[in-house]
Amino acid sequence: MAALLPLLGGCGLLGGLSASGLSTPASLAVMSPDFSADRALPPQYTCHGAGLSPPLLWSGGLARKPKSYAIVVDDGQAPITPYIYWIVFGISPDTTAIAQNQLPTGAREALNSKGTARYDPPCPVGNQPHTYRFTVYALNASLSNLRNGAGLRQTWAMIASHVIAVGRLTVRAKQ
Repeated sequence: MAALLPLLGGCGLLGGLSASGLSTPASLAVMSPDFSADRALPPQYTCHGAGLSPPLLWSGGLARKPKSYAIVVDDGQAPITPYIYWIVFGISPDTTAIAQNQLPTGAREALNSKGTARYDPPCPVGNQPHTYRFTVYALNASLSNLRNGAGLRQTWAMIASHVIAVGRLTVRAKQ
């Protein structure tokens, strides 16, 4: 458990890769056809709308093909930071997109901060915009030893120890 504490802070997996031993992983470009860093997260992807998981696409010139991808959606400004809305892992290395409200074949979901293994839509309150991070990790392992509904900390640790590339789309949303 003590070995996982660095991952759980904002400077661990979600704030960077200091705990992974990788100082400069390759870069991925992450985008969505429905929103971008300069446009707000549409309500259909929050609790103020349908609460759907958003579509995401990623690309990048990797020196070697990953064995899988993982996606983490979090809020680094939450009172308990970081608050994890969604962890998807075991995404095929041939997959470069995730459709709205669908998982790619074979992908699995870990528990989020709410304790459920599914997308927990962000729920911004008040007039101040909140920042949400959609991060895609290319991994040098398939994480096949993790089952659907795996624990949040266990999944974080596994992702952090296998990152070869990372990309992030950061967006704002308000009520």
